[in-house]
Amino acid sequence: MPYSRPTSTVQCAGVTQHALVTATFSQRMRIRLDDGSEVTGRLKGKKIRPVCGDLVEARAIANEPEWLITKILPRRNELSRPDRRGRIEVLVANIDLVSVVAADAPAADWFIVDRYLAAAELMDVSALVVFNKSDLGAASESSETALADFAKIGYATVRCSAKTGDNLNELKRHLCEQTTIIVGQSGVGKSSLINYLIKDADQQTAELSRATGEGRHTTVNSMMWSFPEGGVVIDSPGVRDYAPAIESPDLVARGFREIDEHAPDCRFANCRHLREPDCAVKSAVEIGEISARRYESYRRLLALAQKLADNYN
Repeated sequence: MPYSRPTSTVQCAGVTQHALVTATFSQRMRIRLDDGSEVTGRLKGKKIRPVCGDLVEARAIANEPEWLITKILPRRNELSRPDRRGRIEVLVANIDLVSVVAADAPAADWFIVDRYLAAAELMDVSALVVFNKSDLGAASESSETALADFAKIGYATVRCSAKTGDNLNELKRHLCEQTTIIVGQSGVGKSSLINYLIKDADQQTAELSRATGEGRHTTVNSMMWSFPEGGVVIDSPGVRDYAPAIESPDLVARGFREIDEHAPDCRFANCRHLREPDCAVKSAVEIGEISARRYESYRRLLALAQKLADNYN
């Protein structure tokens, strides 16, 4: 659905409608109504915390331009992480694809990429690895190795440049006709990719910021844009680190396709693939069937999940 500019028309109180959250700010959010128009919404109480991608119930407020968000409808899935206090923070909801952007400038942290991919696996949604800034020349040796590992595991990968437009049609082909969250480290060019793919995306962000009184577009927590061909893409702030919120350490192996594939061949059904004897996963690492870096990534995430579980208990 094409972008719909904010309306400031004073509403009359009416019946509750279903709406889609298309942008979240520090104090307000934008919601798309059934007729395609977008309005500003505020929350009823402090117990509900909608995120971009949520379907909500909302109703017009008499003699005010804002709508009141009263309820979050059940989610198909949610991308989440533990906050600094160990509580679960939901970032976006109801997505079909996690698109992880990396580059050699700044140097890629492939462990962060692994964690986003693990989150996608645990959510049971598709994942895509995007290597941006191909205009800078050949990828580093570590990046080439990581990209080859992802392709071997079965992840789709796209090398592109937001600066030159190289291979962005291929990227767009992956994103259209579904709901995609674009994630990655700060500075890898996520917003530049969106600005190339979505006409006037930066201008639209600024307009929404002014409409909500939140100031510059940097106050946007996340925002959704629509492709004319169908489907939507959600931008998210860059991160220095990320880890998915995992209910139990026992689930971590499911986040790594190649480890989950070898796990049934382990001697023990509850093998953690650390120090247990006759571990098929460790044997696969030793002979190179599983990347040593990916295995180390699994170990790190398992340790983090265990720490969080101990804190909860």
